[in-house]
Amino acid sequence: MHRFIWICTAMLFTQVSLAQVIDSTEEESIDYSNFGDAGGVKRYATQKTINQTPNRIISIGYEYQSAFDMPNVPAYPDNSIRKTFNAQRFSGIRAQVNVPIVSNTKIIWQMGANYWRSGVNFKASPANDFIAALGTYGMHSAGINTTVFKPLNEKNFLIFQASADINGVFERFNDINAKALTISGTAIYGWKPSDKNMYGFGVARTYRAGQVIHVPVVLWNKTFNDQWGMELLLPARAHLRYNFSTSNILQMGYELEGNQFWMRTPSPNGEVFIQRGELKPRIMWDKKITGFIWLNVQAGLRYNWRFDVMNQYNARKAQQLFFNSELSNPMYFNISLNFVSP
Repeated sequence: MHRFIWICTAMLFTQVSLAQVIDSTEEESIDYSNFGDAGGVKRYATQKTINQTPNRIISIGYEYQSAFDMPNVPAYPDNSIRKTFNAQRFSGIRAQVNVPIVSNTKIIWQMGANYWRSGVNFKASPANDFIAALGTYGMHSAGINTTVFKPLNEKNFLIFQASADINGVFERFNDINAKALTISGTAIYGWKPSDKNMYGFGVARTYRAGQVIHVPVVLWNKTFNDQWGMELLLPARAHLRYNFSTSNILQMGYELEGNQFWMRTPSPNGEVFIQRGELKPRIMWDKKITGFIWLNVQAGLRYNWRFDVMNQYNARKAQQLFFNSELSNPMYFNISLNFVSP
């Protein structure tokens, strides 16, 4: 910052000195047509609105869900008997990286990777293979993703996003197979009438509700004034934003999370697919610590959208439900450190 101020000051004094050297005759002889027309420069829409929360490049966090009940679980080997198991917590680390590969006024292309773990702790050691595997190995999700923001002109833009994730309850690395793979994607066409308003419409293939669905998507980021704004990507998430300052932001809203997890079990097929979807009404606080390092804190409710366990799964064929569990809804907390973009 000091170097930047020094350079600007030097440039200012240089320009003043040059202006004093040029006399009125020389000034009149300048042919301004040689400088071109500034209005002829093509402008492109940017990917953000004023006061919007910063984009995360690197994020490392931890999430904790408090105690909840998991009812209606079959008691192996007699699947006709159902039991309720008590989980003390659902917790684990969350890490993600999104690196700009190409970033200029004409296109922004990012590549990223993520890893989430949800470990489950039960109050007692259950004599149940399904519950024992969840408690021993936890639920893992690791994947890669790519996002392209392509402005067409000053008012219109395209967004493309795709991700591939490996999700499962893995006893060992060799358990990972193609059945644990899920593919998601989104395409949006949008408008940006001003630096305070951008919106768009599109379609998405997503597992956020726990099973694959194809849904319409609405993007709308709007800044009403210096304090208030909103950031929507429906149906995935929606937040009302309050800016105490550009480096201190409070948000209130929700996010829908989830995916499908492969798991080896002693069920009739030797495997099941856990379709886990969570709706999270929450309050979020983003605070700049120093430079590009920000703190994010979340607190809210983890509402069970879906916890269905399938004996058989194929996105193009009928599914066979093994059992479903209406998990009780605990409070949850999440804290993360983030390296953000300028």
